[in-house]
Amino acid sequence: MAKKKKSHYHADMLSVEEAREKILREFNSLDEVRISLNESLGCVISKDIISNISVPPWNNSAMDGYAIILEDVKNASDENIIYLDVIEKIAAGELPEKKIISGQSARIMTGAPIPEGSNAVVPFEDTDELSSTSSDLIGIKINVENFENIRKKGEDISKGDLIIKKGVEITPAVVGVLASIGVSTIDVFRRPKIGILSTGNELIEPDQSIKDGKIYNSNTFTISSLTKSFGANPVTQAHSLDTIEDLEKKLNNFEDVDLIVTSAGVSKGDYDVVKDVLSKNGDMNFWSVNMRPAKPLAFGKINIKSKSIPLLGLPGNPVSAMIAFEKFGRYAIDKMMGKKIKHRPIIKAVLQENIYNDDGRRLYARVKVEKSNISSEIIAIPLKNQSSGVLTSMFLSNGLAICPSGTDILKKGQEIDVEMFGWNEEISEIIN
Repeated sequence: MAKKKKSHYHADMLSVEEAREKILREFNSLDEVRISLNESLGCVISKDIISNISVPPWNNSAMDGYAIILEDVKNASDENIIYLDVIEKIAAGELPEKKIISGQSARIMTGAPIPEGSNAVVPFEDTDELSSTSSDLIGIKINVENFENIRKKGEDISKGDLIIKKGVEITPAVVGVLASIGVSTIDVFRRPKIGILSTGNELIEPDQSIKDGKIYNSNTFTISSLTKSFGANPVTQAHSLDTIEDLEKKLNNFEDVDLIVTSAGVSKGDYDVVKDVLSKNGDMNFWSVNMRPAKPLAFGKINIKSKSIPLLGLPGNPVSAMIAFEKFGRYAIDKMMGKKIKHRPIIKAVLQENIYNDDGRRLYARVKVEKSNISSEIIAIPLKNQSSGVLTSMFLSNGLAICPSGTDILKKGQEIDVEMFGWNEEISEIIN
């Protein structure tokens, strides 16, 4: 990165944490709804879950093999094969019909209920089944422990257990546990509906032909995708022109959302129509936040017909909009969904080029984190173009190098903090 002028710290700005705290005060968990288990991934459970059944509901076999009485085979070995009568065959989904007594066994499949009298299962491979000429007699070649290869009734869950508490976020494992006790619908905190509106006379939609002086509206699609990834439901429409009439018309379409997110027109020195409309129709604050990208931010309540709806005004530059929504919008969505506040993981990495901080704000510089082929240490390579208009930098990078406010430079070779905005297999390979 090219060297920039010496930094100057602006003490009158809100810190990222202060701005986020002010925003989060205005949000609470949304109302409870009952939804299909198949639609619940990522939601938060709003009521304690108590199991009405035991899992497993009965003792069952953990192996394909033979249900036996362990005392019968205590001296069994390859040299001392013990033969037992096979009195029945029990498939998964079937119930045993006979009780096992000494000298007897039952051929049993994985998951099938253990017959009365049996206290262990011998796997097929530890019998002479493959070489035997009789289906009524089986040779046992090993001894076993009490209840070996048997899954006991209630081993996982006992009837009446509190298995999942209110406030737990639903993961695939939670879905599986709920399905295992016969739950098909679940009470959760409702997913927020997020109204997303980009503004600007210069914008056209991606399905239109490009014209001189125009740019495609990327912010609506980017913020909508982020909204989905955070677990909420986006409500989008075509961008608004910079006129009072069009902006008010578009905002009025968001009567039924839980949060409105706009982009552009929120700078303190900006006298365009967005600030005017927001101030006219609600109680809005326009802040300078001590961060780069994404210094300007608006937040407050706006009156839409008969409702007062929170509104988060993002900067117009696409990188600034993404990072601001990550730093503030994601947290608001989490709180509305009843989730615990979670920060992105921060790792240590060795910086490969100087990062200059020209104005003293906390700088989030886009970097590519990878493992060095030479030293195997974790390194952070700054992208050459850190402009807030270069959206490709967000998918070419996988982390944000954090340059603290008041720090002029992060030097090459220095170990720095990198906030990872995605944690996937690639990153795991780097760390390990």
